[in-house]
Amino acid sequence: MARATFLLPAATRFGGQQAGADVARALGRADRAQAGEEGRRAQLRRHFRLTPDHWPMAALTRQMDAGDAAASSWLRADPAYVRPDINGARLLAIGASLGLDDDDRAAFLPELRPMFGDAGFPIDAPHPSRWYLRLPQGAKLPAFAEPSEALGADLFDHLAEGSEGRRWRTLLGEAQVLLHNHPRNAQRVAQGRAPVNSLWFWGGGALPDAVASPHVALHSGDEIALALADAAGIARALPGSFGIDADDAVFDLQGARDLAVLERDWLQPACTALQRGELQNLVLDFADGRQWTLAPGQRWRFWRRPLARFDA
Repeated sequence: MARATFLLPAATRFGGQQAGADVARALGRADRAQAGEEGRRAQLRRHFRLTPDHWPMAALTRQMDAGDAAASSWLRADPAYVRPDINGARLLAIGASLGLDDDDRAAFLPELRPMFGDAGFPIDAPHPSRWYLRLPQGAKLPAFAEPSEALGADLFDHLAEGSEGRRWRTLLGEAQVLLHNHPRNAQRVAQGRAPVNSLWFWGGGALPDAVASPHVALHSGDEIALALADAAGIARALPGSFGIDADDAVFDLQGARDLAVLERDWLQPACTALQRGELQNLVLDFADGRQWTLAPGQRWRFWRRPLARFDA
């Protein structure tokens, strides 16, 4: 029998929404545990093991995008939109959320190449939304915040700190000046799109020696999860609705917010597969560290009360 895992946001993201009777009954009879740390990174690390144990997302996505990451270390320098406000500047969009295309890439990159090249960090962009700096051998990097940590917050609260961070704060300021004055941004604003007026540095490091996963397939639209799947050598596809297409598959549903839709497209079909004996188990892995396991034999736990809410 096959196994399936659903990667879900924190249980609180569903608020007070309630599941229907069949799903609530199955949830009430499930095994529940606190499986690990909170956060998206911790959630992915429960399903992908990197050797050595670090988190070089720039190198992994570079390998996915261009296949040439092994020769160097890398740092993402993703296009970003920052809006000044009374207290500073707020980071409102990074990378894919800006809707960049090949014309944007062709306009912005030539302006940035001389500056970063002179600093010893050549920049290029094999994907319109994912920009990369090639790092020299032995380059020391400060701690950079991931986009999920900084998005929506004050830019200055998440900049690299200390003496090592000073150089990167200077480079960021120079890049902001170049981008702010770029005529392409006037065109984007006229088209109703946000300007690209900043960069976001993150994900630095070299490719790991190995990436392993206990699963054989991943369904996801998230670039980090897809890069991990590529490195682990497992099959990947975009998520649509539940179906058994592998012996052990992960379905990345981190964007789910509507419990009724999640129940219709994913939970109810999976519970039906459990009842038919087509699934050995279904694991619900929440980004807050909770983990629930549903299995066919739990149907005999008739004394347990239904559980209609994830955050109960």
